Amino acid sequence: MEPIRLKLIKGGQEGNLLAQGWIKQTTLGEPRLSEIVENYRDMGYEVYVIKHPVEGVSGDCNSCFSADAGIGKMYGDIYVRLRGNAKPLEDSLF
Repeated sequence: MEPIRLKLIKGGQEGNLLAQGWIKQTTLGEPRLSEIVENYRDMGYEVYVIKHPVEGVSGDCNSCFSADAGIGKMYGDIYVRLRGNAKPLEDSLF
């Protein structure tokens, strides 16, 4: 089996966020976007949301996002980081 090659982020808005300790969690549209943001805040996390970039990304990976952008739907990338009193998430799946 061929390993999946990951693209490392070194610059731009995402690279800056990662350098500041933010962790990208997911990409969602409404109404789930607001629900997940509220849940992370309730768990004591700082939350930062940016518009998911569709322009300038090649390949078929963004075709769904591009199609939805054509009808006015937007997606947000959710980044979180711990506040002083928050406990790290424990994921029993991994």
